[in-house]
Amino acid sequence: MTLIAIGLNHQTAPVDLRERVAFADHALPPALAALRRLPGVREVVLLSTCNRTELYAATEDDGRALDAWLAHHPADDAGTSRDLGAYLYRHEDANAVRHLFRVATGLDSLVLGEPQILGQVKQAWAVARSAGTLGGQLDRLFQQAFAAAKRARTDTRIGANPVSVASTAVRLALGTFARPEDAAVLLVGAGETIELVARHLAQDRVKRLLVANRTLAHAQDLASRHGGVALPLEELPNHLAEADIVFSATAAREPVILRAQVEAALARRRHRPMLLMDLAVPRDIEPSVAELPDAFLYGIDDLERAVEDNRRSRREAADAAEAIVELQVSRFVEALSASTRVGPLKRLRAHGEHARDDVLAKARQHLASGEDPAAVLEFLANTLTNRLLHAPTIALRQAALEGDHALARASEKLFPASPGTGDDASGKLPDDAA
Repeated sequence: MTLIAIGLNHQTAPVDLRERVAFADHALPPALAALRRLPGVREVVLLSTCNRTELYAATEDDGRALDAWLAHHPADDAGTSRDLGAYLYRHEDANAVRHLFRVATGLDSLVLGEPQILGQVKQAWAVARSAGTLGGQLDRLFQQAFAAAKRARTDTRIGANPVSVASTAVRLALGTFARPEDAAVLLVGAGETIELVARHLAQDRVKRLLVANRTLAHAQDLASRHGGVALPLEELPNHLAEADIVFSATAAREPVILRAQVEAALARRRHRPMLLMDLAVPRDIEPSVAELPDAFLYGIDDLERAVEDNRRSRREAADAAEAIVELQVSRFVEALSASTRVGPLKRLRAHGEHARDDVLAKARQHLASGEDPAAVLEFLANTLTNRLLHAPTIALRQAALEGDHALARASEKLFPASPGTGDDASGKLPDDAA
């Protein structure tokens, strides 16, 4: 069985390609089912966030069917698909283990050490378990990844003063565009990212907070907890002009804020500047909004530059976390290798014990029916010998026909000649193997 990790992220693909392979929550179970049906795939987990889409799988072959599936997913409106193979990375076995551990720890994130990713990895594991595509091998891998991430955050300062994309966006907006006490802020969406943005804004005591969401009850819940006003999403164009800063992070497949809406809002604002932070993948704000005078649009990729200072300050802690990850990877791979070595031994012993118990039970039946004990002992010895030698005899006969000398050499180590037998090359099969 081969462990494989395949995907693309903020380091290998721009946002317009990442959003093409982003999976909404409802799309995960059918996608997992389709992946599980691919040739050779025995277990699979699908991780999809705003910065990455990755497949983790246990396969019986090289798993190239997974590469092709992800590289050509999904089809566009015309029914054609674009080959994304050039943007994909692939890791196998120990490298796949290392990649997952680094992802879960936040070492592979846009914001180094960001805390959200561990929850997202756990969610991907839970969805795969519910969908029935998680088996023992991937379950052990992900459980160990959670333990490695916890150890890294406990033993290093990579988890101190946690920084997320949401907090970085808020810091950028309030540090460079408007003072909190003067800013009216509009939040679009009510998911985890917007929840984090709302918390930071509440701590900074912004002047006014509006929350727009497709489900009004969710907007009302978020607004009530952070001192804001809730709006249904369809009323967003009517209130857009009130916002100095807009943060948007929904699960919509198409933009929810259009260029025409922003253009109209700017006219109503008498062209006072507006800052728009698009934290969603796929994008929530039409990209051409950036062309409008007095509209300043930032997306996920733009935050790469904004978080560079954070990355430098956390480098020392990250080095310590990397060392912990390497230790955990080596332990997991060693345990995996040991289980691979022990597996055949367990199967061999189980085979022998099953044959022994079956033949012994039959011998006892013969004795109970009054047969001669000497004849029963002869039956037991011959039958047990035949049972134990049947499979290896057939395998060695086939290897001889196919010229498989490696198996013959291995058999010499497993079954050294007994004293006085010499080199018996007759190849005679046991009675029940003939």
